[in-house]
Amino acid sequence: MQNNDVFSRTHSTGQLLSPRAYNLAIGLTLGWGFFANYLIVKAVPAEALYAINPIVFLLGFFACAMGGVFLFNKSDKPAVSFLGYNLVVLPFGLVVAMAVGQYTDPKYDGLVLETIQTTGFVTIAMMMLGSMFPAFFQKIVGALTVALIAVILVEVIGGLFFGWSHGVTDWIVVLIFCGYIGYDWGRANAIPKTLDNAIDSAAALYMDIINLFLRLLRILGRRR
Repeated sequence: MQNNDVFSRTHSTGQLLSPRAYNLAIGLTLGWGFFANYLIVKAVPAEALYAINPIVFLLGFFACAMGGVFLFNKSDKPAVSFLGYNLVVLPFGLVVAMAVGQYTDPKYDGLVLETIQTTGFVTIAMMMLGSMFPAFFQKIVGALTVALIAVILVEVIGGLFFGWSHGVTDWIVVLIFCGYIGYDWGRANAIPKTLDNAIDSAAALYMDIINLFLRLLRILGRRR
């Protein structure tokens, strides 16, 4: 284990990859995460997940996800980082299963595919912008973090005490995670191009993309 976080690394203890191989490793790692989510959605009924006590589910989610983040963020070993990545994929996959399970009515036919396509287009666009303007995304990341925390607090307080809907905040969160995709892609290309760093970078991007997907699903679902 290293003492420094993955995106602070300026030197490598592993073999350097070519840019093409590095990007391929990121893509394959992301692909595995999305495929695992697909398997979870198919195998786990949303009704069974909704039957779990919400507090128990949230505690399990954060314990698993945070444990995974710690592993991939601190490890310089690809196998350990991949284990951490999967610990993140599992709870997020369950959340995706719960979200997708809300749209089984025939009027939502094609909604999930439309959301996947939209998420893909937005992700590619933000990665391109992250490659072209990495310094810009580096400058705004502090504001993105503050905005995300503020939105979460507004949603929690508004939902619990005032019954507010998530219409406006969904769009704000979409914009925030668009920024995070550009930022994390820029960071991914600023660190040594090793297999371990590719897995770590994919893990960070995975969380950005899944959060973007979940919000877009809700936005597009309301239009139906």
